[in-house]
Amino acid sequence: MSKPLIHKGRGSISNQAGRFEKHSSSAEDDGWGSLDAPLTPLKTEVIIDTSKSVITYNQSPDIPFDRSINPYRGCEHGCIYCFARPSHAYLGLSPGLDFESRILVKPNAAQLLRSELAKRNYQCAPIALGTNTDPYQPLDRKHQVMRQILEVLAEARHPVMIVTKSALIERDVDLLSEMAAQGLVSVHLSVTTLQRSLSRNLEPRAAAPQRRLQTIAALRAANIPVGVLVAPIIPALNDHELESIVQAAHAAGAMQADYILLRLPLEVADLFTEWLKQHYPLKAEHILGLIYQSRGGKAYDPAFNQRMQGTGQIAELINQRFRLFSRRLGLDQPLPRLRCDLFRKPNVSGHQQLDIFD
Repeated sequence: MSKPLIHKGRGSISNQAGRFEKHSSSAEDDGWGSLDAPLTPLKTEVIIDTSKSVITYNQSPDIPFDRSINPYRGCEHGCIYCFARPSHAYLGLSPGLDFESRILVKPNAAQLLRSELAKRNYQCAPIALGTNTDPYQPLDRKHQVMRQILEVLAEARHPVMIVTKSALIERDVDLLSEMAAQGLVSVHLSVTTLQRSLSRNLEPRAAAPQRRLQTIAALRAANIPVGVLVAPIIPALNDHELESIVQAAHAAGAMQADYILLRLPLEVADLFTEWLKQHYPLKAEHILGLIYQSRGGKAYDPAFNQRMQGTGQIAELINQRFRLFSRRLGLDQPLPRLRCDLFRKPNVSGHQQLDIFD
């Protein structure tokens, strides 16, 4: 029989090959108790990303930005529900354990950003960070790619929207508060649950729920516009906490609230299903049934304007609960609009000249 690959501090319990691979492998019992041996700790491997550009553009009609930056590919937080997991398959890596333990880092992201912002035809519009993988994942403590990016954006007076579930963002409060004073930044803290045990299973290396609430308070104390993103909402697992999460975030200082229903594209569906059956076997089939009801009888429907919140009675009930409660607390209005009129192209030649003396 196969053995789940349960590593402490990791979300996925398998490392299945991506959809483009011809071969796959799994641990099997050879009859000599080989699967009884404890798994060794799974260390994070850092791989240098040699991308030649850093801004990614999109034309999606259901998201409020047309460009984004991802300083990392893969995410050490290990959130089992992460919709970005399938992107690792493009690299020949597994969306499972590889996604959270083999991370591509863009050490020259700030330099690439500087060059792209300085182009003659560049038109300023808010850049989103944290839309795919978390820019403040644990690796950023060492690499500080996110801070370097913020330094370039601050210099260029360029607006930025940040989504994170990490308290590490507090490191950059000095930069963020200066940008906020100019109307150049907004932040959303993602809060999935207030239960520490559930959070530890769902998102093993992310900040604890109460720590995220403290981060909301710290950002508001620095006059940084901050909202809460209740994501993902998983029927019969954390949906009963919807009002409690919004209430706690409001008490901490959140100015706005939004939510996303669980998304299970491509390999994420199998990864989440095996995780669910391992950790919550008695509820697994019920939870999966509700998810399918909310996605037109499928694990996921990627159609624009419904992929974020789903369809059907379950999805509609969640939507109504969320909207009514957010309105009651005054969290149903968007954060202040970011300014683009202050943008000034960064001085690439001057930056390169200064690098000589580093």
